[in-house]
Amino acid sequence: MPGHRKLIVVEAFDRNEKGELISASEPRRMQSEAAAIYQAQTLINDHDGVVAWSREGQPGIGEEGPTIILFQCGDIPEFE
Repeated sequence: MPGHRKLIVVEAFDRNEKGELISASEPRRMQSEAAAIYQAQTLINDHDGVVAWSREGQPGIGEEGPTIILFQCGDIPEFE
């Protein structure tokens, strides 16, 4: 579908000195949901929280679908 894209991302989070969740690194774009889930699973022992998520959209017209959590472990911020 022209202009249609699926964004698949893995993010890791740690707590700072104040106990607030912060990004451990830049979010990583992944090529597939399976790759995102695998990557997230490899990070669970190194971070306070890990999430793999996807979202479909049509950037040309400004439409974005809901965020779909593919994998979650530990503490992560709320997703809209």
